[in-house]
Amino acid sequence: MSPTRACEMCGTELPGRGRRPGHEPEQGGRPARYCSAACRQRAFRRRAAQPGRGPTRLEGNRLPKALDSFVGRRRELSQLRTLVKSSRLLTLTGPGGVGKTRLALEFAAGLRGGGDGRAALLVELDSLHEGARLPQAVAAALGIGERAGRTGVDALAHALGDRSLLLILDNCEHLAEPCARLAAALLSRCTRLRILATSREVLRVPGEVVFRVGELSLSPAADEDDPAAVLQADAVRLFVERAASSAPGFALRSGNARAVAEICRRLDGMPLAIELAARRTGALPLSDILAGLDDQLSLLTDGSRTGPGRHRELVAAIDWSHRLLDAQEQTLLRRLSVLAGGFDAAAAAAVCATGSVQPGQVLRVLCALEAKSLIVRLPGTKTEGTARFRQLSAIRAYALDRLTDSGELHDTWQRAVGWLSGLAEAAAEKVFADQMGGPLTEERENLAAALAHTAGDGDATSHARLVLALARVCFQQEQPTAARSLLSGLLAQDSSSGRSGAALALAARAACQQADHEAALRFAEQAVAVERRRGSPAALAGALDARAAARLCGGQFSRAVDDFAECLDIVTTLADPRDTAWCRHHLAWALLHVGKAAEGDALMASCLPQLRGRSPWCQSAAALHTAGAIRLALSDLDAAEGLFAEGLRAVPGESFHALYPLEGLALVAAERGDMKRSLRLFAAAAQARRRMDTEPETEWRRQVEEASARAAAALTPAARDTAVAGGRRMRWERLLTYALGGTDDAAQADRSPLTEREMSVAALVAEGLTNREIAARLGLSASTVSTHLDHVRDKLGLRSRTQIALWMATTRRRSAHEVS
Repeated sequence: MSPTRACEMCGTELPGRGRRPGHEPEQGGRPARYCSAACRQRAFRRRAAQPGRGPTRLEGNRLPKALDSFVGRRRELSQLRTLVKSSRLLTLTGPGGVGKTRLALEFAAGLRGGGDGRAALLVELDSLHEGARLPQAVAAALGIGERAGRTGVDALAHALGDRSLLLILDNCEHLAEPCARLAAALLSRCTRLRILATSREVLRVPGEVVFRVGELSLSPAADEDDPAAVLQADAVRLFVERAASSAPGFALRSGNARAVAEICRRLDGMPLAIELAARRTGALPLSDILAGLDDQLSLLTDGSRTGPGRHRELVAAIDWSHRLLDAQEQTLLRRLSVLAGGFDAAAAAAVCATGSVQPGQVLRVLCALEAKSLIVRLPGTKTEGTARFRQLSAIRAYALDRLTDSGELHDTWQRAVGWLSGLAEAAAEKVFADQMGGPLTEERENLAAALAHTAGDGDATSHARLVLALARVCFQQEQPTAARSLLSGLLAQDSSSGRSGAALALAARAACQQADHEAALRFAEQAVAVERRRGSPAALAGALDARAAARLCGGQFSRAVDDFAECLDIVTTLADPRDTAWCRHHLAWALLHVGKAAEGDALMASCLPQLRGRSPWCQSAAALHTAGAIRLALSDLDAAEGLFAEGLRAVPGESFHALYPLEGLALVAAERGDMKRSLRLFAAAAQARRRMDTEPETEWRRQVEEASARAAAALTPAARDTAVAGGRRMRWERLLTYALGGTDDAAQADRSPLTEREMSVAALVAEGLTNREIAARLGLSASTVSTHLDHVRDKLGLRSRTQIALWMATTRRRSAHEVS
């Protein structure tokens, strides 16, 4: 006897066979599900009202299952989760091979798995070449047919209806305008639809939010001998995972960490390039892969056979973008390839503007290339209204090939060399060219490339000018060995010209940086002799300043005062207020060394207003340190502390320039009798100097060491050890906070990356509470708790609640150990 069946809507018993009056019959051998047409219609309406259900069933491309692991991008995924809550059109842009499609799929999979009820469908557009067919192609990909006379956008909009859906339009750049029109039409008619587009250029639709997908993070050069530190970089982790697939057993070790980090750096952290390079580990040692990157377009081939054709080799990915450019964009792209170190609009115009591209058109074309992800804006370079760009190495290699094919290579290089030579000549006319920085500071890589190009080309004058300019940049970037190496060749060729005098003065300063006092004084004496013969006041002033610096380094303080005084007399006649102020500052520093702090204080009172805030930050910081040291010598502790603190704030980022005012604040604390604070600051500064591999001037070091020893002697062994340990383990940001008035509690504070609220949420997760229970405990909504948990996972790189609980337990044990 067959089991009794009931209507799925009202529960009325259904007959086993046949039909009773008023009931639905069995159809096609299938048993009836409803007792009547009315129940069937009610069931249909209920399904249509459910999220993700509608009158048309979508049978399109669900998200493909990834066959390999997804590496990194935690911060990007967190940002996308935030953006999608307020944006209905989100466009991921970036160069070919940066990982836009993979990030979009991972993000969409996370939404689907996160329980927000939104279906996600993928439409791949790379094989479509006719914009007019876009609506039909999208409809076909989603399994939407034409019904009731509806076609194109109308059919799509009707089928999508009010579904809660994320539609991924992948690879839109070659159909940017049709995609923009389609997105605008669908979003205006489908109120619960969201679109995630991937494109190498923006769609420019009202309401569009653009998310630029950058390269994967790289490891700091200082950490490249530590495999654990190197593995913190997403680019390295991607290389290691893909290499292990090609060469089972491959792992990052101390012997190969530096090579892997350098490969990733040479490839600019580009995921496609890294994956293609990692595939070579099964056949080539890392050293050969690294050497082969000189011709990376040839090396980086043989990608996945199942992926898009544009991802099977690097040159195909770039060529796809190149074909979409107009003639002016292609011309500028290839000419920019000679500027390996990056460029701003002025540099691009100087080097590239000729023929079909005129100076007034360069900025517009640059913006177009950036919008199409073929050049990238360098972070943190938009100063004084100037943005700086660069080509990623693979794109630059492709563009250089196109430049060679075009026959423009020689002429483009000539314009680049002429532009750099002009900058170098303008800088050389300054009295303190070695110390003033300037536009060439940003051009180190371009200078090096231009030097390589001009070597042996017969233009000795331009070559020598570029050598001196590059040596100055090396010196300003605290690389005296490189500076002296460049200068040695220049001095061997020319020992009598004006350029020789400038080279000798710079060699003296570089030798001072290396504490090579004998060489410094020898170079400086020669520089002064050359410039006295030439009779150029500005050049002689620069040479005297270099000799005074050499004498200070060698402990000849009185003779240094004499040189600085003569330099000041000359500079005063040149009537440049900034140069005069800078020279007075140097003389004040020398007077402090001979016990004439009051005279130095008077000089600083006259020059500090000119240098404070009106000069490059490094000069402002140096002048503030000198003024603080003089006030400290005069026992004006409050003024000294204020000047040291101002100098510390003037230094951007972590730099050796910040260590002098930091040590000055430690000296002030010692003079006030706060020995624990003083010793903690001294220990932190010493640790930073070891990390940066930099030494202070001899006399300043003596003063610091004496005060540090006095502070250590005044404390008990336990207090001394605690202060030293606390100073050594302070991170830079925490150290600055503490040095500028933070409390002992701030110095000892836990260094968790989580905010206080995120720590509270993580602690309750560790106690086993659900999101709703955490929300009730903290007085938050469940969705806010979920957002906090997303941030916790992203910051810690953890995915499960169990992992968060284990992390909290480890953190608590470490904190208890530190307190004990």
